[in-house]
Amino acid sequence: MPKILAIETSSELASCALLDGDHVIARSTSGVRTHSQSVLPMVQELLGEAGIQLADCDAVAFGAGPGSFTGVRTACGVAQGLAFGASLPVLPLVTLEAMAESCRARTGATEVLAVLDARMGEVYWAQYAFDPARGAWREVAAPALCAPQDVAPLPAAGLAACGNGFSAYPDAFAGKPFAEGALSDILPHARELALLGAPALAAGLAVPPAQAQPIYLRNKVAYTSAERQAINAAKAGA
Repeated sequence: MPKILAIETSSELASCALLDGDHVIARSTSGVRTHSQSVLPMVQELLGEAGIQLADCDAVAFGAGPGSFTGVRTACGVAQGLAFGASLPVLPLVTLEAMAESCRARTGATEVLAVLDARMGEVYWAQYAFDPARGAWREVAAPALCAPQDVAPLPAAGLAACGNGFSAYPDAFAGKPFAEGALSDILPHARELALLGAPALAAGLAVPPAQAQPIYLRNKVAYTSAERQAINAAKAGA
């Protein structure tokens, strides 16, 4: 198994994780205003606990989105800075797929609908099916942005639902069979990104740092000052 460092800051939860063989260690903190300041200390803690250097990793994974504009840009910029400094490839991974993996770990479900609050009266959502033979997820419905009442998963036996979109807009999902029993506390987490990074790396999905891009389902331009500080700090630290 490869060594993969993962960074996830697309929601109110910031997390970092390190896959080392078949073992994953992780750190997390809440509060979106502190994401740009909390990521690098968490990375340093993980590397120190594992007793390795960043250059010993095989890739840096990050939650590419969809999610918070500031969050996905921060994760992308930090991942690029760290990977560039250590001459590592980058794995841009989908946040909604990480949520599906978390749901599978908790419930055993292999058909998952992930719904993430996108604010402004909208949600990000996608549907996945797990292929045990490949040990990877298959996209059933691609990530999309819409009003919560317009979420329309394809019929699937044993479909499980997860994500804070359900708790953010309970009235919109009331009475919909696919929303019954939804695990609304599941958010994107670096722990699942690290696990998803292994098959993604094996499948050749890693890219050079300069080619890593966030997944936007809305448009926004210009880095915020916090994003620029995080990116510059990552480059300096590397």
